[in-house]
Amino acid sequence: MSYFKHHVFFCCNQRPDGESCCNALGATTAQTYAKDRIGQLGLKGKGKIRINKAGCMDRCDDGPVLVVYPEGVWYQYVDTNDVEEIIQEHLINGRVVERLKLPSA
Repeated sequence: MSYFKHHVFFCCNQRPDGESCCNALGATTAQTYAKDRIGQLGLKGKGKIRINKAGCMDRCDDGPVLVVYPEGVWYQYVDTNDVEEIIQEHLINGRVVERLKLPSA
């Protein structure tokens, strides 16, 4: 069994000179929202959910992106409404949000 039921990584990479990157598209704001929301819902900690920032996850052209483990489901999101949907549907109810899901390869 994994230490966390779900481990979520938000790409928060910031590239120089206006290059495409997740952070320029609001990734840090979205990650902070998710971390705070998981805490508010009492879902933070061992056996529950961990929300982390990550450096470049090599999918900047799809950004902003996050990935949920252990399933390895990649998502593209636009705003905190999309992040909330991922929290409610995937992290709480175990249903992949197909409209936001990215191909794994």
